[in-house]
Amino acid sequence: MRVLFVSTYPPIECGIGTYTSFLAEALARTPTEVHIVSQYGAEGRHVYPLFSPNDEGIARRIFNAAVKVTPDIVHIQHEFGLYGELDGIAVLELIYRIKSTATPIIATFHTVQKEPEFRKELILRTMCRELDGIIVHEEEHVNILRSVFDTDTAKIFLIEHGARVMTPVAGAKEKLNLENRKVVLLTGYFRPTKCFDKIVDLFPHIVERVPDAWLVLASKLRMLEFSMYRKMLTEKINSSPVKERIEVFRGQFPQKTFDTILSACDIIVLPYIIGAQSGIMAHAMTFGKPLVTSNLEAFVATLEKSGAGFYAKTDDEYIDRIITLLTDEEVYNRFSRNAVNYVKEKISWDIIADKTIQVYEQFERKPECRTRHVFAGE
Repeated sequence: MRVLFVSTYPPIECGIGTYTSFLAEALARTPTEVHIVSQYGAEGRHVYPLFSPNDEGIARRIFNAAVKVTPDIVHIQHEFGLYGELDGIAVLELIYRIKSTATPIIATFHTVQKEPEFRKELILRTMCRELDGIIVHEEEHVNILRSVFDTDTAKIFLIEHGARVMTPVAGAKEKLNLENRKVVLLTGYFRPTKCFDKIVDLFPHIVERVPDAWLVLASKLRMLEFSMYRKMLTEKINSSPVKERIEVFRGQFPQKTFDTILSACDIIVLPYIIGAQSGIMAHAMTFGKPLVTSNLEAFVATLEKSGAGFYAKTDDEYIDRIITLLTDEEVYNRFSRNAVNYVKEKISWDIIADKTIQVYEQFERKPECRTRHVFAGE
């Protein structure tokens, strides 16, 4: 089967691009031929960088590439704003163009909100009606698509976010000068909905009980985006009574660097107030890092399935759970083992690739006589 992805792709720094690259690599280990149409800056075999997010005519450019690739199925990785102005409304034109060739087209929705803004609701509702299939990562998203967007249940497929099977980077703490420290990691873009300031405020209480605790905030700064929040956060760090135990890592964080940061930490905290199943959770479990998260429905569901950490509702619960993981070796090791086993048994990229292929096969065009798909690699 020949699959055409429409997505961002490395070395472009984007969580969806990283997701697509890991899925494409896993699919390539099967009898599946993968091609990717992406933004300018993407690189790799069968990767075609054709557009900028601000370009006009995005749908036409992607469609023209698709016609040349002649895929058996087109798979869009969807996030608002990736495909042109007006929240990426050009994706609708692309869907209609692809449908005009009778090529099956599906999408993975990386954001599904119960009460989106008008234009986002229009885009998502139209996609739900016109796509052949939709992949989401969370049961919550399945329910929203059914109840809010009136989506045909037969179109919706629940496939969890994948994770790599690999060991932590050797000597990571030494490489980052974090040896002899119990490292609490906050990672991601600085934005108000991630509530990193909450953990900065609570950290003095943690240091009282765990003197060798060390808070690391690892973030690539996105130009002037959320500059007021970033200013507030840095002021909190600078005025903290334990500011000498708080460190901010900045940089581009290519995968090797990011893996080293994840390997160097002891636990990862996700105090988000808005969001869904996070790629950060998958990365954390790859390296057996226990988690403390907010009580967002998607986070709670993942923790209950994986047994890889705690969720917290109150400030006191955040403090208590972080301290427990930093001081109770038995609890820490149990959560760490659970995380690694969950990846190997449930969400490795090879498992996710197999589930994705099963979705593709449902939409294969039936030949008019008996045939056998042949692909022996390149």
